[in-house]
Amino acid sequence: MASFLQQTFNGLVSGSFYALLALGLAVIFGMLRVVNFAHGAVYMLGAFGAVVLADRAGLGFWWALLLVPLVLAIAGTLLERLLIRRLAALDPLYNFLLTFGIALVCQDLLRMKYGSHSQPYEHAPFAGSLDLGLFDFPRYQVFVLGVSVTACLAVWLLLTRTRIGTIVRAATERPELTRAFGIDTKRWVTPVFGFGIGLAALAGVLAAPMRAVDSSMGGDLIITVFAVVVIGGLGSVFGSVLSGFVIGMLQALGNLYVPALSQTSVFLLMAVVLLIRPAGLFGKEEHA
Repeated sequence: MASFLQQTFNGLVSGSFYALLALGLAVIFGMLRVVNFAHGAVYMLGAFGAVVLADRAGLGFWWALLLVPLVLAIAGTLLERLLIRRLAALDPLYNFLLTFGIALVCQDLLRMKYGSHSQPYEHAPFAGSLDLGLFDFPRYQVFVLGVSVTACLAVWLLLTRTRIGTIVRAATERPELTRAFGIDTKRWVTPVFGFGIGLAALAGVLAAPMRAVDSSMGGDLIITVFAVVVIGGLGSVFGSVLSGFVIGMLQALGNLYVPALSQTSVFLLMAVVLLIRPAGLFGKEEHA
């Protein structure tokens, strides 16, 4: 029982990163219909930003947690303005290839600067463990889980309980009708893209103290995150977040009971979901 509970907590923590990344992807796809393959690169840049600011510039973890997502969100808005928007009228494949190329460029630039070895993060906050009865759990991982749940809940409340969220959801689901009511949907595209980028950067900063910070960390994760988004339903915020936590627990328990299938379990689940419901668990079917 202790091993089961500990692995479940480990799965929830891993799911925290999946949920934040999938949430950013879902928001971007829902508003722009862009499959942002550079999301993993932003996660990597967030982790490297935390290392540079906290360990090398001496600003500390909390400044990194505040500044890195903000700076990368601004960079995301510039990317949307300068490049993504110019390809919006073309086949979605063009923006997919563009973001894929950006991811490769970011990865190679960091590899040139820091090499292929992991960068150490030496000043993680919340040292020590919490006694949870049957086992001890690292305090920092509890903090990561709390931040992820809080961020996901805040985004859900923003989208469902505020006027801004109403406009964004309307522009996502019925853009023509929204424009007919006199709302300029284009003005919301850039901030939504930047917001999604900021969520990926936040996940990267949180990952720095507990994951290997190297130039390949984003590429290793993004394929799984895409599977998470597909399972939850493209554009579905709730589905992406829920699937992220479920997949995290599934992989963690797979490591405990069936290690050989722990990494492929997410893709097996995706295949089953797509056979039953092609739009994903919470996605909406599109009719021609």
